Amino acid sequence: MNNNHDGKNLLFAGVGGQGILLVSELAARAAIHAGFDAKKTEVHGAAQRGGSVVSHVRFAPKVYSPLSPAGEVDILLSLEKLEALRWAHYVRDGGLIVINDEIRVPARLTDKPVDYPQNIEQFLMSKGYRIVCVDANSVATELGNYRAANTVLMGAMAEHTGLGDEHWIAVMKESLNPKLLELNLKAFEKGKELLVATHAKIPNPK
Repeated sequence: MNNNHDGKNLLFAGVGGQGILLVSELAARAAIHAGFDAKKTEVHGAAQRGGSVVSHVRFAPKVYSPLSPAGEVDILLSLEKLEALRWAHYVRDGGLIVINDEIRVPARLTDKPVDYPQNIEQFLMSKGYRIVCVDANSVATELGNYRAANTVLMGAMAEHTGLGDEHWIAVMKESLNPKLLELNLKAFEKGKELLVATHAKIPNPK
């Protein structure tokens, strides 16, 4: 199959239970469905305890390593704001960061209060990244299940990958539980609509 670009480096970040590994798997499969070579890897950390989870996906005509070097990721999808900040150094100058508008204060090991960083989106934008912030949890809840927030974010990201919608839809149909397919297809489409609504707010890369 002929492709009209050389591929992308993607990074997916969140905390345990948010479905990061699912959307990264769907992205890798969508790239393969489009005719690319793709490789994926993930770091679970203390996922079951609400710890950080990150997954790399790289696709191109030929991929030799699943890990993107720092500063070379084209798109970071983060299901939690602090995780966007934590992994932003992997994103290239002018790269895109799609952020779920959710705050999860890290688990405390002491009785001292945790200072959660403020104005994360503005800070990242000041560093030259393009930022899209989506309230994916609310959208997914309106569709019937807040757990589809990851698919909402995936829809918001999909256009920027260069992979056609037909590839994403095909792998969702192949991979997802039939009972959840309709919900996730709606979540994907809603994410695409949200991207269109916010597209004018995304500054052009340098």
